[in-house]
Amino acid sequence: MKRHRWSIAVYFMLFLFVLFVLFNDYSPILIVVGAVVATLIVFTIQFYYPAVLDKRVDRVESFLRSQKNNPALYIQYVLANRLEDEAATVMEKLMSKHKQVAVQATYKAAYGWYRKDMAAVQEAVPHIRHADYRAYYEAALLLEGGESAKAREHLSSIRKPWMRSVVLAEIERKAGNNELAVKYAREAVEASRGVQRYALYKEYERTLPQAVEA
Repeated sequence: MKRHRWSIAVYFMLFLFVLFVLFNDYSPILIVVGAVVATLIVFTIQFYYPAVLDKRVDRVESFLRSQKNNPALYIQYVLANRLEDEAATVMEKLMSKHKQVAVQATYKAAYGWYRKDMAAVQEAVPHIRHADYRAYYEAALLLEGGESAKAREHLSSIRKPWMRSVVLAEIERKAGNNELAVKYAREAVEASRGVQRYALYKEYERTLPQAVEA
């Protein structure tokens, strides 16, 4: 509701700006530039900031809940909260919307991991376009196969700090080193923002609750 009210306020201010420049005979160029700048501001506030930059988990959750018509984002909310009834439906929408193998691969890997279907993850990983995500899932598969030493060696292929910390947390958790696991999990959450921070937070609420305790 707060997000909805804020959206109305932002668009109302944009409307007032357009009326102001029109009635004061400003040049069309200024009107266009002003409209573009205002649109970028609205996009940043309403979409980019909560999806990519926000550190407040509650605000990101509110944002994700409002994205039911955007399956690429809503899938994050569905998987993070383990909404079994919606997961398959949202995935069908994603597969129907995105036909490129490389785009589908990232979603298939995430969904396979969610279902603990390692064969599906293994099949998707070679097609993942972004090297960091590909290496991340490769390390995760090694861990799942009990090859922690190889997973640790694989860290050199991962550049994103939060990904490295996630892998290290899981290595230590599987080794029974709970304190170290919590330390790395906290590092992963702190290094992440937006939707990724939300997904990690919800996962650690279940697996390492000490890592997200206030």
